[in-house]
Amino acid sequence: MRWDSQKDRPLGQLALSCVSDDNSDTPEFRGITFHEVRARSIINRVPGASRMPFEWTVNPYRGCSHACVYCFARKTHSYLDLDTGIGFDTQIVVKVNAPELLRRQLGSRRWLGDHIAMGTNVDCYQRAEGRYRLMPGIISALTEHANPFSILTKGTLILRDLDLLRRAADVTDVGISVSVGFVDPELWRTVEPGTPAPERRLDVVRALAGAGIGCGVLMAPVIPFLGDHPAQLRATVRAIAAAGATSVTPLVLHLRPGAREWFMSWLAAHHPHLVRRYERLYAEGAYAPKWYQRRITRQVHELAEEYGIGPNRAGAARRIPAPPAEEEPALPEPTQLTLL
Repeated sequence: MRWDSQKDRPLGQLALSCVSDDNSDTPEFRGITFHEVRARSIINRVPGASRMPFEWTVNPYRGCSHACVYCFARKTHSYLDLDTGIGFDTQIVVKVNAPELLRRQLGSRRWLGDHIAMGTNVDCYQRAEGRYRLMPGIISALTEHANPFSILTKGTLILRDLDLLRRAADVTDVGISVSVGFVDPELWRTVEPGTPAPERRLDVVRALAGAGIGCGVLMAPVIPFLGDHPAQLRATVRAIAAAGATSVTPLVLHLRPGAREWFMSWLAAHHPHLVRRYERLYAEGAYAPKWYQRRITRQVHELAEEYGIGPNRAGAARRIPAPPAEEEPALPEPTQLTLL
């Protein structure tokens, strides 16, 4: 690995003391290797060209055992000379000092208290979190500084931190979203093999609602020709509404370099008759054509209105104004690629 030279790279905050573990005595982690690193910085600025509606992120992990075949973040593993396919699913980089580092950065006079998004690159509640327990410290640090934040997850482990989220919501804006792109069990088993079932994720929505914490659903990804039939969209929106979601926001599958190759390889193996259709649909780049995206968005919003929930609105990923700054704004060093 090129990790000894990472200090000279944009992602160089991953710098070193790497620990590897084959987890042969831990069945739930068998086949997964953890690389423990001490990060130099943890608050990352989203690139200006990003389509994301937030500016700062915190990502305690790199790589993800959810093993979603479409995950856009696969490309980031190549920056560390790690494989973007099976390696992304099984070689997990853990920033073991994330909570203490975040607490220090939040306390700096250079930090202006902006909204921080989590779960936007890889899932902060993937299985590794059950072992390393980084999120309780991260949430506590954000709460101590009354710093607004949001979390997007496919993981049910977030319910472990329910009390911490309640305390955070008492002092700042907290936005929680769960990702459920479809409820088709066969599709789930093949494209998201390491995630909790969609029904279990909707149980998280129910539990959060029951605890007085509103939870939206990012209906992502809507997968062309596999998860976009009107009956499938209806079943998914109906289930989301029944779970008590405050909002639903559809997002059509996008295939960036790294993810595109891995997904198309999967598609050729499982649905070879769709390969040519995908090549045509995504001929112009990573995103499906606007006409297709608009069609899916319209269908989902109409169904959401029918079932009594609305599209995601500006307040769903909530944030509070930063206090007046006494120091000139200065930016944390690192830059982080983004999106779900």
